[in-house]
Amino acid sequence: MIIDAHTHVWGERYEASTRDLLKACEQYHIDKLYVSGLQTHYSDSSEIARLNGDVHRFMREQPGLVEGYCYVNPANDDAQDVLKRGIEEYGMSGMKLWVATFCDDPRVFPLVEMCIGYKVPILIHAFHKAVGQLEHESTGVHVARLAARYPEAKLLMAHFGGNGYHGIKAIRDCPNVWADFSGTYFRRDELDYAIGQIGAGRIVFGSDMNITYLVNVGQLEEAELTPEEKDLIYYKNALKLFDRT
Repeated sequence: MIIDAHTHVWGERYEASTRDLLKACEQYHIDKLYVSGLQTHYSDSSEIARLNGDVHRFMREQPGLVEGYCYVNPANDDAQDVLKRGIEEYGMSGMKLWVATFCDDPRVFPLVEMCIGYKVPILIHAFHKAVGQLEHESTGVHVARLAARYPEAKLLMAHFGGNGYHGIKAIRDCPNVWADFSGTYFRRDELDYAIGQIGAGRIVFGSDMNITYLVNVGQLEEAELTPEEKDLIYYKNALKLFDRT
């Protein structure tokens, strides 16, 4: 079984994005996708509504295969209403934070508290760059601060924090933080490092599709893991992460 916990439908590219995702599911026998909509870095309320509407449409078109994250910009005044609609009306499975604010910005706190109440995880884009860091782009350090403030929250740090040796080190002692290695940014050694630091039980498979898929599969298949550890990463950890019981 394969669960891809990090995929996207891109704004104004609904048909192309969903076509690529469904083709990958057919070719590579992916059993479930968790999808968020993204477009600009500082999405206003109308853009957020359209993006979440696209994800909800995809969920309705592909029941059982597609689950959604509610994408929220914490800087928008209606952020809490957006999250409520996404979880309660659209039946989404988690919240997505991108780069509009740091993930430990006080404006995020009410949203985290809502997610705790809903028992849903939060997918956090995190990236540590040598150059080109965005103004409010979270790193593993920000994720760790949020995890310490809300130990009961379920946080999924994307991309190993953009640099596994930085991001994984930051969240190593945060048992409520899982990490995905989505994207094409790593060699296998960073996956080996992450497993050595936090164990296979806190790593979730995600691809960042429709950017890539096979690179991430190759990293996992080349790692020196037991079949049981691979199963944890391919799907069992995601089942635990998204379990609301």
